[in-house]
Amino acid sequence: MRLRYVLAGYRVATRAHFRDWQEQGLPGPHLLSLSDCVVDLVPVDPDGWDRWFASSQEAEIARDQAGRPELHVLGAGFAADDVPGLQDDMARDGWDGSLPERLIRREEFPGAGERRLGFELVGFDVAGWHTWTCIGGLVTDVHQATGIRPGPDGLIQDEQDARRAAQWLTDSGLGDPKVFLWAAALLTEPPRATLPAKSS
Repeated sequence: MRLRYVLAGYRVATRAHFRDWQEQGLPGPHLLSLSDCVVDLVPVDPDGWDRWFASSQEAEIARDQAGRPELHVLGAGFAADDVPGLQDDMARDGWDGSLPERLIRREEFPGAGERRLGFELVGFDVAGWHTWTCIGGLVTDVHQATGIRPGPDGLIQDEQDARRAAQWLTDSGLGDPKVFLWAAALLTEPPRATLPAKSS
């Protein structure tokens, strides 16, 4: 039985290429990620404080306006059971744009027509999100301890495996001093939104 997920928001992100400093246990050269440790993110506001769009249509408009073909829209959500712990974590380390308010609303996720891509192990630290692929050795550590490894895009396909890996990382303390609480974020690809016609 699948858990209930709530909307975190939508990111407009680059597709990451494997870098020398990243985890050597990754199986592929490209990564999907919500973390600005490994991808560039388009901000919602001019000051760049919020990088979580409230809807896939807002994110699609921002992607279109940026005029960069390497950008794509990525949906993200967390299991409803994980939200209280994540809210406590953010309250300690600094709020992350519009994300906390959206989590409080507990909007159903994923939305209609969104394709599930898999799960990314992430943790919050000082107004930003780290991914398990950006802190050296964690992918290998998780695999050695649990047998769980990511697919070619850096995501775990099985929900229970992803949650078990996140719990193992939290219990291990290996993310210290950056991340203490790890969660399995469900990532999706929303259908391309129909944008309003541009005026000439």
